Amino acid sequence: MSNPSLTRRMAERFRGYLPVVVDVETGGFDCERHALLEIAVSPIVMDADGWLSPGEICSAHVTPFAGAAIDPKSLEITGIDIDHPFRGALPEREALAHVFAPVRLAARQAGCQRAILVGHNAPFDLGFLNAAVKRTDFKRNPFHPFSTFDTVTLGGLAVGQTVLARAVEAIGLSWDPREAHSAVYDTERTAQLFCKILNRWRELSLLSEPSAAVAEDA
Repeated sequence: MSNPSLTRRMAERFRGYLPVVVDVETGGFDCERHALLEIAVSPIVMDADGWLSPGEICSAHVTPFAGAAIDPKSLEITGIDIDHPFRGALPEREALAHVFAPVRLAARQAGCQRAILVGHNAPFDLGFLNAAVKRTDFKRNPFHPFSTFDTVTLGGLAVGQTVLARAVEAIGLSWDPREAHSAVYDTERTAQLFCKILNRWRELSLLSEPSAAVAEDA
């Protein structure tokens, strides 16, 4: 059972929206034409003291939709073998249902109305997610249809870096280029980056608040 005060705090922190980190790997850049190949999600959680941390990751490999275009150059970057016998890919609708279920649960437990997508170049991920929802006529999309948190902007603000690998390292986290361009790995690192930036902001905010003693003397 969720803590009522913690639930209220999480809901109030982002105006009723639960940040959920999303990363997609695709067969190109056009969300209408190119295939969605991998998707991973990580709801952000808040502890009793108000600090944020990445939640559990849920992911799926996705079967290209009928007629989807796939750019070989994209597969070279991601290293995805669409025909690998152990890939275990799901049709788009099943993949969406698989990753949306824990997002809806996390939003409900946090007392939030909807999820809001957090991503590195977030409009790209949201575009592919929305296109898949439209193609499959999925009725229970938990995500806000156009609002996002973008760690490109946050990374530029916090550490002066907009490339994911550089922003992650600049904030003191590790980066393994051999694992990059996997939806799970990129979601994990993006979630850690997002939480580090927001927790750092909270630290600065707490430091700037006058202490109780100073307030009494004033």
